[in-house]
Amino acid sequence: MSDLKARFDEAVNYIQTAEGDFKPSNELKLEFYALYKQATDGDVSGKRPGMMDFVGRAKYDAWEKLKGTDSDTAMQRYIDKLESLK
Repeated sequence: MSDLKARFDEAVNYIQTAEGDFKPSNELKLEFYALYKQATDGDVSGKRPGMMDFVGRAKYDAWEKLKGTDSDTAMQRYIDKLESLK
């Protein structure tokens, strides 16, 4: 496993299990979600959720903004974002 992948997995684990002081805003959660999806699944696919699916639509739109970003770049941006918050 590459060093980048290991650091990314560590950052993901931190976000998923964070307790206490770490209370990200919805906007920040969307940013982490989009970076995670881009890093693990690549470009967004499928149809954009309907107008009444507010959460699904927001997630889709956030992920779509990263279209064309390669996996390593998305992983690094995820790590950098978390480090800037610590």
